[in-house]
Amino acid sequence: MELISWEDFGAVELRVGTVIEVADFPEARKAAYKLKVDFGADIGIRQSSAQITALYSKEQLLGKQVIGVVNFPTKQIGPFRSECLITGFYRPDGAVVLAIPEQKVPNGSKLA
Repeated sequence: MELISWEDFGAVELRVGTVIEVADFPEARKAAYKLKVDFGADIGIRQSSAQITALYSKEQLLGKQVIGVVNFPTKQIGPFRSECLITGFYRPDGAVVLAIPEQKVPNGSKLA
């Protein structure tokens, strides 16, 4: 494990947003959804590709708050431009469990 400085960690913008749209992403190499996430007035709506189809249906994701990295550069994933990284944890079987706030907080709140 590589150690990072407090300044390195402080540079990562981990923010809370609410999933407002979920669509299938059939062009992805691995099963994924296309998400639109509202990160509040200051950041706005960002889109992301997320490989979370094993544990979450589209209906379960709508309205769910998630934690995303909002200051990565845009990444081209096939025909889709991902503007943030939605965070989660890999289970031993490879499925991803979303990192979510325990209680509802305002969109755009920064992880402390």
